[in-house]
Amino acid sequence: MSLSSILSADAIDSAIKDCQAPDSFCAKKFFQMCGLTKKSPQDIKKVFGILDNDASGFIEEEELKFFLQRFCPGARVLTDKETKAFLSAADDDSDGMIGADDFSE
Repeated sequence: MSLSSILSADAIDSAIKDCQAPDSFCAKKFFQMCGLTKKSPQDIKKVFGILDNDASGFIEEEELKFFLQRFCPGARVLTDKETKAFLSAADDDSDGMIGADDFSE
């Protein structure tokens, strides 16, 4: 399954273009722009499964660096600052990783 089977390819493209500059990524805005915030809990879990590159059930800091590339292979890597801010915002239980429950809230 690909992300474009859940989210509009045009919306993904717009969201990627919006955060091309280093340190311009905002997860909340990205999720809104690509349409993820309007998806059902089931679709959000499917997206999480695609983003969980190693299928561990969690998205760790190293996977977050390549977050945009999971949406578009040619996209840039997140900066360390963006990665840490994203992790901090989404890691509700402060275990250093984002679980499916953290991701969908």
